[in-house]
Amino acid sequence: MATVHEELPTPLTSKAEQPPLFDGTTRLYTFYPCPFAQRAWIIRNYKGLQDEIKLVPLILDDRPTWYKEKVYPPNKVPALEHNGKIMGESINLTKYIDSNFEGPSLFPNDPEKRNFGEELLSSADTFAMNLFASLKGDTIKETGDAFDQLEKALQKFDDGPFFLGQFSLVDIAYIPFVDRFFIVLKEALQYDITSGRPKLGAWIEELNKIDAYEQTKPDSKELVEYFKKKFLVQK
Repeated sequence: MATVHEELPTPLTSKAEQPPLFDGTTRLYTFYPCPFAQRAWIIRNYKGLQDEIKLVPLILDDRPTWYKEKVYPPNKVPALEHNGKIMGESINLTKYIDSNFEGPSLFPNDPEKRNFGEELLSSADTFAMNLFASLKGDTIKETGDAFDQLEKALQKFDDGPFFLGQFSLVDIAYIPFVDRFFIVLKEALQYDITSGRPKLGAWIEELNKIDAYEQTKPDSKELVEYFKKKFLVQK
């Protein structure tokens, strides 16, 4: 895909006015540092939809009251405003954007790959939550078990470095969490999740070559400091 560099909108606080609702503009309500919201942001970029889907970033610690009251009652991100309705849940949104907007399809037609892809997508949120839960226990052991499972999954197809061979919704579902932990654990705990996991290492490397993903990544230093402060204080 052609590289598109955009000027990112300033995040909205509780003092910000609400953008017009259902005026024909498609909006992705997001929080830049959020890995769940990052999924929808990645697919938006990869499909070249920067002009079709406008980013509306929020500051979650100081989010506008109108977001819950008038836009998305669950009060979470991401949420997508499209065709007179609001939708949420990050994996569902990636599927929706893939099916309802122009751009390269990100889910294969091959039945075996589709079945395996759906299996991985169905467990992606559990995987992510288990990673964060591991920060309260034996982080290296518990995340090690999770990353061993990914290493095995990446061996399923040999026609490319990604889970389904070629870049897909599955990669988008996992990379925001895997890359964060790759960076943080290496810096904070001197633990390299790719050691002994060559497929995982190659997968992370290939994904970081994709502009659509690279443009959504948080600053590494800020990420590490955030994790140290919030999760790794006693480690």
